[in-house]
Amino acid sequence: MNQTEVLEVFRQSGALLEGHFILSSGLRSPVFLQKARVFMYPDRTERLCKALAEKVRASGVAFDLVVSPALGGLIPGYETARHLGVPAMWVEREGGVFRLRRFELPANARVLVVEDIISTGLSSRETIEALKELGATVVAVACLIDRSAGEADVGVPVIALADYKVPAYPADQLPPELAAIPPVKPGSRNLA
Repeated sequence: MNQTEVLEVFRQSGALLEGHFILSSGLRSPVFLQKARVFMYPDRTERLCKALAEKVRASGVAFDLVVSPALGGLIPGYETARHLGVPAMWVEREGGVFRLRRFELPANARVLVVEDIISTGLSSRETIEALKELGATVVAVACLIDRSAGEADVGVPVIALADYKVPAYPADQLPPELAAIPPVKPGSRNLA
């Protein structure tokens, strides 16, 4: 699957939104990828995650299991792990910090972190930190879309099904056309 095909799945799902969005990072963007609208469709989700699994296999990284950040990474993590034939686990926030609460890692676990979308890489870095604290070795992060197009540094190699560079701006540095549109925050981080 190439970038055009991946983005077409998002478009078909009504998941490629245009306007003025406040991202989870706090940055502002004229484009928001509402992956939940893709994940509504099991066939589309399976197609994307199967292609991501194939790309991971082709990379040659060796790992024992997949761990994803909850909530956004749960579905692609599970589905990608299914196609890779390995267990899927997840970290979730406890007191604002990612923790592996429901599972135990095997000794010397080699982990592939699977994400939905990478923007700044914050969720990936937090997931990696939680796993390192437990003695795991994170070998790579795989994601459906890297909207930083390789600029986000997560500390390990990133395997992206698609790179889609989308502009993002600090709130005080908006271009005039974006500043003219009222912002909305469709993401899930920091919901009350």
